[in-house]
Amino acid sequence: MTSLFRNSPRIATLVAVCTALLTSAGASAATPAELEARLDALAAQVGALQSEIAQLKAERNASAATPAMTAAPTTETGANVQWFGYGELNYSRPTGDSSAATADVGRFVLGASYAFDDKTRFVSELELEHAVSSADDPGEVEVEQAYIERRLSDHVFAKAGLFLIPVGLLNENHEPTRYYGVFRNVVETAIVPTTWREGGFAVQGNTDGGLRWDLGVSTGFNLSKWDATSTEGQEEPLGSIHQELALASAGDLSVFGAVNFTGVPGLRLGASVFTGDSAQGQPGFDNNRVTLWEGHARWNPGDWDLSALYAHGSISNTRDVNLTLVGNPSLVPAAFFGWYAEAAYRATFANDWMLAPFARYEVVNTASSYASLGAGLTPDALEDEKIVTAGFNLDFARGVVLKIDYLHFDRDDDNDRVDLGLGYQF
Repeated sequence: MTSLFRNSPRIATLVAVCTALLTSAGASAATPAELEARLDALAAQVGALQSEIAQLKAERNASAATPAMTAAPTTETGANVQWFGYGELNYSRPTGDSSAATADVGRFVLGASYAFDDKTRFVSELELEHAVSSADDPGEVEVEQAYIERRLSDHVFAKAGLFLIPVGLLNENHEPTRYYGVFRNVVETAIVPTTWREGGFAVQGNTDGGLRWDLGVSTGFNLSKWDATSTEGQEEPLGSIHQELALASAGDLSVFGAVNFTGVPGLRLGASVFTGDSAQGQPGFDNNRVTLWEGHARWNPGDWDLSALYAHGSISNTRDVNLTLVGNPSLVPAAFFGWYAEAAYRATFANDWMLAPFARYEVVNTASSYASLGAGLTPDALEDEKIVTAGFNLDFARGVVLKIDYLHFDRDDDNDRVDLGLGYQF
């Protein structure tokens, strides 16, 4: 989903050559999004190289590290299966409270795809969070993706099952080697509930001019899951009512659509919308439509990587719900939003190491307004939280990245922290 890194018009030609190599190697069944992700990973290795020979070599090396999520059908069953995965380990230390420092295996993910024929395949991912999962441990085991995909033509694909929603810059590209900073940015965590997946049916297409479009029908949110006694809803409004296809209430379905344009070398422009009733036929809930829309841009002039995103969410008819919750710390917001701007500079060294210092500025408000409950009952809207993040990524081997960053929170500086992380993708 991210844009291609290109230093000059010559790289566009080289990327096209790499695309042909990938296709001939068995990637013909890949979706446009996956092909774009592979090219992005290739180009990330050559962003700062100045000669065409060095650029082509780095792209060829990077292609070996990109997770192949397709398999060309052969007469041997084993050859139809492709394995891939990613993971991250991190250390986080609040600057004002060393007793709250944590070390964690944040994620351990294994995935597999199976090609039934040259048009049909199955894709899956299994994820373990926080190393140990049991009734007494904080970890979770979850199926992140599990869907059947069918190639309808050279430019159109359909899929059914559990899949990622095509929203923002991060949700479909959330591997630790694909973003800056130890942890995912706050906007695409608190406002966009990355990693966001739903069960349903979707169609994806692309054009020769670089336009990708997605349309789908899926499960949605369940407002009856809102816990007014907890602060979880104030931290992640949609994350707290996300169903993840775990015996998901499906009385009300949702629809989504997205467009992304990458027809200009180094530029990506896109937007998406997701909407559906979260009442799910539950007692006390009626016509509580959740709508989330966002717009994003990414531009790669030379060695620079510049990106920005704005996201806005709303939940309708929350007044009657909140009247039953008055007195609890967390009522349901009517609206929430966030935006960020990020800049990184990629410096590539002779040993093919790449150092990318970056800075990001975010504004987040998880409860920017509430439906009126009357004088003395309506909660005050939260103040905007402003977050500044600075640090660097160091790619020292294909598919492996070391990260360090510092986060400063303007509204609540008790959250200020230093993070150190190690990520991988294969």
